[in-house]
Order: sequence, then structure tokens, then C-alpha cells
Amino acid sequence: MRVTIAEVALRAQVSKATVSRVLNGKPDVDVTTAERVRHVIDEIGYVPSARAVGLARGRARTVGMLAPSLTWPWMGEVLQGIVDTLEAEGYGLLLYTVNRGPDSLSQFASHVSANAFDGLLVIEPPDTLNYIATLYAQGLPVVMIDDRGSHPQFPSVATTNREGAQGAARHLLAAGRTKFAVVTGPMQFGCTRERLDGFRDALAAAGLSVDPRLVVDGDFTTDGGTVATEKLLSTGIPFDGVFAHNDLSAMGVLRALRKVGRDVPGDVSVVGFDDVPIASHAEPSLTTVRQPLQEMGVAAARMLLSHFGGEALPEKPLVLPTSLVVRQSAPQN
Repeated sequence: MRVTIAEVALRAQVSKATVSRVLNGKPDVDVTTAERVRHVIDEIGYVPSARAVGLARGRARTVGMLAPSLTWPWMGEVLQGIVDTLEAEGYGLLLYTVNRGPDSLSQFASHVSANAFDGLLVIEPPDTLNYIATLYAQGLPVVMIDDRGSHPQFPSVATTNREGAQGAARHLLAAGRTKFAVVTGPMQFGCTRERLDGFRDALAAAGLSVDPRLVVDGDFTTDGGTVATEKLLSTGIPFDGVFAHNDLSAMGVLRALRKVGRDVPGDVSVVGFDDVPIASHAEPSLTTVRQPLQEMGVAAARMLLSHFGGEALPEKPLVLPTSLVVRQSAPQN
């Protein structure tokens, strides 16, 4: 059974507040009383919770994280980088999602008010950017991970969406592809617009373009990728290369092409974006633009930890580069 601070206070014949002051080295405790409290602590083996001591010293040694959902395919990669970094420095993580809509956000706000954590990491849930910016302006240290092109007015860790898409286009061109289709992400996301612009820019540099009828909106899901590809096929316009704006969409593209007997990569080359673990297990394995997901989590956590140590949070975003991972769906020519 865990020994409590109340038991220490009872045996030492002092208040719990006095025990807390002794634990935190406060100078306003009589020397004899402090010695008696310490003797009881040693005698009964009381171990104070790190959180309680941290709060008494003005710090919870806990970081909060706000995210839309844990079902996002790359969330685990980001979280692993965060947790590894925080645990190594003796910090815990409080994780919040908005799965229950306003109720979830209300509960999160109550924890903010209670100073339950020292700083906040954010993967932006829908319609929360202004609220998060307000928290930052009020003094809560905040770092956003994957700004999706929103470019917030507070610290963030992002990646090179435009440059990654350019690399995808150049790879398809090098593979001899000349007729391109694109399955986008939701167009309200800045990252979607950046990936589409980057892809078009690289093609334009080679004197080519994408037929607007072969740019189909997707929703970053496998089913969405399948439906989008069925729309592409229904146009009757030939294409021999597809750039999908995330790996789940690309999996849907592969499924739809397989259903109609199109060979990948023989007839059509396919490139995704993210490099989530499932990409290497697709059939065929998926060529994709790798986002440095774990590294983004590590960088964001370190940014907060450095701030807790006295460093100012950076004014400009930290941008980590993407890289192309070549596999069977679009092999090197």
C-alpha cells in the first residue's frame, strides 16, 4: 500500500502543508520540526509523487498534447518521437483529442485552467487555431506539429510539402511518365494546396501540365482514394502516373487500378505521401514521399523542453525536409 503525505503528517504531528514545505526545502520550517518530518519519511519509506512535488515548485513536469484523433495513420509515429523525448527528461504526457466535439474541448479547457501541464504540443484539430493562438498569447508555451500550411503565429514544426511534391513529379518524369493524375487531400488544408502547386511547378519546368479533369479531390482515406480513381477512370482520359496526397489515398488508388486490370507499375506508376508503416506492405509496395514523422515529434518536444530550461521559443517555424522512398509502385527507371 502506498504511504501518503497524510500519514507522514499524522506520525510527525504536523500539518500536511508543513510536510510539503519540508519536501520542497522551504526555509520557513523550524529546524527541529523539519528533522522530525524527515525522520518519519525515512522510517516509513514515504516517496512523494513527482507530479505533486513539481506542482509545489510551480511546474507539473507534464506536457499536454491536443490532437484531432488517434486514428490518423501517422499519429503513432509522431507520438513515439514525443514520448521517447519527454520520458528521457522525466516528463509525462497528457493526451487530449476532440473526438467528442465541444465536450472534449471543454474538458481540455478546464485542464488548461487548472495548469495541469507546463506546455502544449498541437496537431491542429479543426476550427481550433484561433483558440490555440489565444492560449499562446496568454502565456502558455505552445508548439504546433505539422502546420498543414496554416503558418500559425506561434512556434511550429513543419515539413517541406511543396518540395516533396516536386520530388514526386520529377521521379515520375524520370520513369518516363507523361500523362498525370492527382488525387488531392481536402482542399481546405494548406498542405494539400502546397503539394498540388509543387507537383504542377515541377511538371511546368519540364514543359508539361496536368489536365484539370485529372485532378480529383480526395479525403485522405483509402475509400476516398478508390472513389477518386474511379472518377479518373470514368473520364476516359489516359494517364500513366498518379500522385496521391497521402499513403491511404494511394492504397485506394492501387485497389481501384487493380480492380480494372491496370498493372502497377507497368501501366500506371503511383506515388503517395507520408511513408506510414503500411506503405512498405502494400501490393505492390508503395513509392512515397517520406515525412520525418518521428523526427517532427522529437523536435517539437525538445523545443518545449528547451523553453522550460530557459531558452526562448523560436519565432520562425522549424522545417524538416521530406525525402523520396522508392519502392515497387514507381520504381527507379
